[in-house]
Amino acid sequence: MYRHALISSVIVATVTVHAQYTATYLPSNAPAQTEQGQAGTNKCGGGSDQNSMCQNAYINSVDDFCLWAPPSPGPDSTIGETEREEVAWCMKSGYGTRLIPDGTISGAHFVQTPDYVQITGVGDLTKINIAKTSDDGGELDPHGADGNGNPIGGLVFSSAFGQLQQLHEWTNFMGDSQFCFRACKEGGNGPALCNHVYDTLGCDWNMPANYDPNVFENCKGDTGEPMGVYGGSTFSQGFPVTPDAHPAPSSSMCTPTATIGNGAAVAAPSSGSTGTGSTTGSAQTSPATGGTKSGTGTTSKPTTGTSSKTSSSASGSPTKSSGALAMTAPVVWTRSGIAVVFALVGAVFGAALI
Repeated sequence: MYRHALISSVIVATVTVHAQYTATYLPSNAPAQTEQGQAGTNKCGGGSDQNSMCQNAYINSVDDFCLWAPPSPGPDSTIGETEREEVAWCMKSGYGTRLIPDGTISGAHFVQTPDYVQITGVGDLTKINIAKTSDDGGELDPHGADGNGNPIGGLVFSSAFGQLQQLHEWTNFMGDSQFCFRACKEGGNGPALCNHVYDTLGCDWNMPANYDPNVFENCKGDTGEPMGVYGGSTFSQGFPVTPDAHPAPSSSMCTPTATIGNGAAVAAPSSGSTGTGSTTGSAQTSPATGGTKSGTGTTSKPTTGTSSKTSSSASGSPTKSSGALAMTAPVVWTRSGIAVVFALVGAVFGAALI
């Protein structure tokens, strides 16, 4: 246990500049690449191709969504090792992407709220090249450490809020057996509701929701609490004690479907890569050059209880350590690579081990 001396001061200074996106695209006018160092392409055409290096993802419904995953299989194809070069794997043909093979997803739950769309579920995600790991996988988002995104140049689109549009704020956790993907409505509280800084805490903590297997459904739902925010305090990843996840927001008007699929089969890897989409293919191949690996996206279990892989969730009350639990503002980056929020935290305290 710890014996804590008097806390003399906690100083939090925050400098904020409003996020400015460098560009807004549609799939029809996106250039071949939107960021330097991009491994794939944003000019993807139509149809589908299991060799595609398309880096446009979509999230519209339980049978029309995409996930980010490695372009090639292998023992090192974890999200942490390949996060800069992931490609889009989709349930629906027509986007010029790879197709998620039938039988990969064993449960999926789509929820549309007033502020975001979200897909959560389980399955055998080794079928989309994610290597088996002992942790919860890794996190993808449009920022990354340099503002270019993980994957670099990855774009997300949705027609859930009306006409097809790019959604600039999103976060996607991918493991070998569980996934969650949230994309926030433009002009709202996207930076908070699609916060990307809790990248080691996984789906259950960041997006408490329904992860039940053998269920496929479209639902309407309430907007959940921003991850990491508890009243007037904001948890910072890396504190000795991790607060419980927020309760899963309520959902209603759920429409089930028996299963989801597209006719694509799992195929053995082969050499070569086509880049953009065409007709449905079957080979899984090595990525194009240009991406780099950072290995920073690995997630692990929180140190306190979190929601289970069902619609239930743990209490939203934060668990405080025996000393002061300092709260800070997150570090957020724009796509142009310039930091828009910096937090300086100073805390003077003494602690002695007993």
